[in-house]
Amino acid sequence: MTYLLYAALPYILSLGLIVHCMKTGRSWIWVWVLLFLPMIGALAYVAVEILPELFRSRTARSTARGLKKAMDPFADLRRFANEAELIGNVASRQHYAEELTRHGRYAEAILQYRQTLTGLYEHDPNLMLGLARAQFGNGEASAARATLEELVRRNPDFQSPERHLLYARSLEAEGNVVKALEEYRTLAHAYPGAEAAVRYAQLLDRQGQRDEARKVAQDLLDQARVAPQHYRRTQRAWLDAAQRLL
Repeated sequence: MTYLLYAALPYILSLGLIVHCMKTGRSWIWVWVLLFLPMIGALAYVAVEILPELFRSRTARSTARGLKKAMDPFADLRRFANEAELIGNVASRQHYAEELTRHGRYAEAILQYRQTLTGLYEHDPNLMLGLARAQFGNGEASAARATLEELVRRNPDFQSPERHLLYARSLEAEGNVVKALEEYRTLAHAYPGAEAAVRYAQLLDRQGQRDEARKVAQDLLDQARVAPQHYRRTQRAWLDAAQRLL
């Protein structure tokens, strides 16, 4: 019985691939190949028609990147470090600094940003934002706030929700609660995500303004209920935090 099952597997596989071929509009030549060369034909069909399509898909690429990072989480860090050392231009140092920040190595990231913020790039807004991000992560809230203020002064047309949120968080970390609340209030309905509104509600709650905090959290959750599923999925952690404020 087991032998018969194993003997039938190539034909069962070929039948399934024939159905796939017909449903997806592939060439009918594959049908004859799969019929008369079940094992070899199945391998050829998978290699030529299915695998390339899988590796072109965003999901497959994302899965492959996720597996690679899980197996070697420091691969990108090593690569960017080598590029920064060998090439040493602004782009390579920026990539290295961003990766250092992602790994929580903020002091090293600050050093890399300092080395890029020279010459033509002395007031580059993206580099200044990266520096402020690393400074904040390193516990230097006042330095981050000062960097962001200089960024705005030097680049008044630069628009960035992240800059605005990081500025509010820096003010809060400094203890400037009144100004932080003003910044969070402005961001609560404009920020492309739930984080700003939740941070606003959390700060209100810590200041004893519980009714207002609950209102902000409830408004956010009401909006999320009619938002696309993708939004609710990506913002799940912040929406859960909002729910806990009710």
